[in-house]
Amino acid sequence: MVTLAFAAALLAAGWGEDAGWREVKFGSLKGNHFEARAASGNEPARLVIESQASMSLWARPQLIDLAQTPYLCWRWRVSHALRSADMATKSGDDYAARVYVAFSLPKDSLSWGTRTKLALARKIYGDTVPDAALNYVWDNRQPEGHSAPNAYTAQTQMVVQRSGAALSGRWVHECRDLRADAAKWLPPGAKPVMLAVAADTDNTGEQVTAEFADLGLFAADPR
Repeated sequence: MVTLAFAAALLAAGWGEDAGWREVKFGSLKGNHFEARAASGNEPARLVIESQASMSLWARPQLIDLAQTPYLCWRWRVSHALRSADMATKSGDDYAARVYVAFSLPKDSLSWGTRTKLALARKIYGDTVPDAALNYVWDNRQPEGHSAPNAYTAQTQMVVQRSGAALSGRWVHECRDLRADAAKWLPPGAKPVMLAVAADTDNTGEQVTAEFADLGLFAADPR
């Protein structure tokens, strides 16, 4: 069995800028605070995100061959679930934690209207706005397995990976089959081009701490 420790090595050692990670901000929104911490005692090497009425991504370019390594696995831990978030509304579009996979799409799969909206978004927020994205989130309201387009854009699919406060304060191990998820929610030819993690509290004004560890890619589900 492939271990999660090996998985972390697949995406380069550590969460720092020297490993290709950087903050991606959105316009004038207040950004999160990110801190990469070394392994210590029973705690793994991890990224700690402090979010207080803020939102930004900790991201790195990552071309993923879905035929070779379709499984994305990670561990995450949150201090608590958000209280007033509601993914169905723009004012509630916040999450205790989220794993974000950005995709490029074949040009012929994008309508003229979608291309126009993407061009406008990139003028406002920069070239990191992807053609499409899948977000795996720790929600407070919807059940695990629920999915829906993002309240702001239909180009982003939100997938509830965890929900509620029952596992708050604990490390939780997750895996997703990106190839199956892309086939379900995206047009043929979608290619992953970036990975990111975040906590998201800009709309509700709440505060949360989210931590991530052992992010990696696999040929098969290692669990």
